[in-house]
Amino acid sequence: MSEESREFHKPVRRPAELFDRRYSAEDPAEVSRVAHSTAHALLARVRTDPDSGVVDRLVAFTDEHGIDDIAELWSRSPAKTLPGALWRLYLLQLMIHDDPRTAALLYERGRAELASADEVVAGAPSPAGPDELVALVDTIMRGLFEGDFAVALERAAAFCRIQASGATHVADDYEATEPERASSFTTRALRLSDYAADLAASAGLWRRDALT
Repeated sequence: MSEESREFHKPVRRPAELFDRRYSAEDPAEVSRVAHSTAHALLARVRTDPDSGVVDRLVAFTDEHGIDDIAELWSRSPAKTLPGALWRLYLLQLMIHDDPRTAALLYERGRAELASADEVVAGAPSPAGPDELVALVDTIMRGLFEGDFAVALERAAAFCRIQASGATHVADDYEATEPERASSFTTRALRLSDYAADLAASAGLWRRDALT
């Protein structure tokens, strides 16, 4: 698994060694080709015929099965590509489903501290508890397959910015008494800020028909 994905990781069904045998590390061009082709094929298939049952299964994919081989494949893609964007969105969903209470804490703290329109763009209710945050991230995921893909990316980016703000301020709270915990929240804030920038850039590329 790539270094950037470790914080939001949960156990996968198949070990990474299986992936490496199927998509040889000696041929990064082939890995990239398959990553891009599977991402485009999945999105095109579902958006062409958006059967609600299929969409439901895709939205629940990480919650039920963890990150499977196909998402592991996407993890090796650059951030500002379709597979790279999908990988970040799946990791974001995992983070919320794995620990919705912390996600809600960070979201509410970030919303209180961040003076921007991100709260409106993300679309969470006020206040947003654990259940509301799980519902929000699943709604954003549905938007990938049923709505405006760029809007879904922008909502996810706004969500990440709010979470990053919350994590930064919570880290400050713990700095004097629990430095290790503060460091963990600082790391999360940095990762979420990176994701926000990547997803916002991907939304712009999608609108220009340039997200490959």
